[in-house]
Amino acid sequence: MESPLYLLILVTLDPHLCTAQWCYQSQYSCDHTCGDPSRWAAQFPRCGGLRQSPINIVTRKVHVNAALPPFDFIGHTTRNNITVKNKGHSGEAESRPAPAGSHGFFLAAHFELPQSVRLTGGALPGHYRAAQFHFHWGGSGRPGSEHTIDGERFPMEMHIVHIKEPYGSLVEAEHDMAGIALLAFLFEESTDDHPHLDTVITALGRVPNNGSSSVVPNFRLSDIVPPSKELRGYYRYVGSMTTPGCEQAVAWTVFRRTLPISSRQLDALVKQCRFWTGQPMTDIFRPTQPLDGRVVYRSNSGGALTTGAWTGVLALLVGMSPVML
Repeated sequence: MESPLYLLILVTLDPHLCTAQWCYQSQYSCDHTCGDPSRWAAQFPRCGGLRQSPINIVTRKVHVNAALPPFDFIGHTTRNNITVKNKGHSGEAESRPAPAGSHGFFLAAHFELPQSVRLTGGALPGHYRAAQFHFHWGGSGRPGSEHTIDGERFPMEMHIVHIKEPYGSLVEAEHDMAGIALLAFLFEESTDDHPHLDTVITALGRVPNNGSSSVVPNFRLSDIVPPSKELRGYYRYVGSMTTPGCEQAVAWTVFRRTLPISSRQLDALVKQCRFWTGQPMTDIFRPTQPLDGRVVYRSNSGGALTTGAWTGVLALLVGMSPVML
């Protein structure tokens, strides 16, 4: 029987003090001093910025742009041995020590991807290499996606994190408004199991302790993510990371096609995974944030938008000159 997964979502200097922690609403405890999402901005000012994520996408208000082209996924069909890590007391990107007051970019458990997995197209302003992927979910029948569509929250959401070349780390990339490209996939509950998600669920169960890791052999993203030709429909906006410090450096792509997951698989995730306190890991999502004047675009297949054109769009969204990007 697999050991339950005790994942440390929080970063703290003293595990007995809640004042230095951030947490999700489902963890809000410790005499109400743990910083739930409504309090993140007090500890991490960027979490109160004007380009925060996730958002609610109102489909009747999106701007259809037929010139948003398909993506080119590189390395998705190649089998690799990837590593799943429980980051334990660090939530930090591995490329740097933790700066004072920073809680980093990652959830405690993430699946590292080789640099051979790359991303181009989609009107992104450059070439991007993959860093990792992770999931957000609800629990006990509650939905848990971060993005919502017309107010509807989905059972689960997968994020694939990419870093713009030539940046060597997420730390470097955060200074570029589109330095990070995040691909978001929403899951809908299905009668049948997703044929390949059990591999991911089992892998999470093999990293029960802080700092532990495990290898997932012969993994390929194409077992979970459809080919790019089937993902021509997507939403695009500029936003942030969804955990502190909420870096506003993300070109978000939320695909319109949903992926399947069964109720059995959702239950397995919740039962397998626990917070460091021993609580079941449920409702691990940030509430949606205000658009604050941003525009959400929707692709409509066909056409080709140049990098320069999309850079101009990004500039308009935040009131900057393209030469400043």
